[in-house]
Amino acid sequence: MRYSKKNDWILDQFLGSGTTLIEAKLLGRNAIGVDINPDSIKLSKSNLQFTCSETSRIFIKEGNACDLSFIKNQSMDLVCTHPPYADIIQYSKEIKEDLSHLSYKDFLSALSEVAKESFRVLKDNGICAFMIGDIRQNGYVLPLGMYSMQKFVEEGFVLKEIVIKEQHNCRSTDYWERCERKFLMLAHEYIFILEKLAI
Repeated sequence: MRYSKKNDWILDQFLGSGTTLIEAKLLGRNAIGVDINPDSIKLSKSNLQFTCSETSRIFIKEGNACDLSFIKNQSMDLVCTHPPYADIIQYSKEIKEDLSHLSYKDFLSALSEVAKESFRVLKDNGICAFMIGDIRQNGYVLPLGMYSMQKFVEEGFVLKEIVIKEQHNCRSTDYWERCERKFLMLAHEYIFILEKLAI
């Protein structure tokens, strides 16, 4: 609510189950949700089948977060999204363009395209907020969060805030608690708040 107002246009290009659009609808914001997985599109449409006192326009489209060519330049007031964490959990089985099938390095390269499209569709002085966490491979931390944020900065965004969100109930928590691990559990995610400053 801090970064949007009624009748603003909000974009979530990693729609998932539709949480961003549900909140937009409840708060009287207009929204566009994009997802590469047709199963998520169906789920989101189902989750949005409710009435509320607020008036908003909600659109859902199957598509790729790296190519938002169907959205006009500088037409969104807020980007609010939650990309995958590289290939830590695969989001789909056979969708070639799904970023969750990419290795750490390739994921960051593709995320540059996501950042570029987010910057293009966002209005001047608009806000881009995304949540992501770090990952661990072979017992070592890969700082996916900070490197992801840097991709957005490289495309022209200015970092406004970093919110640290405690993360509990990870899918792998039970497994690691049964193992004799020699490292601390990753128990946080980042919410990066970035601004597209007017030139």
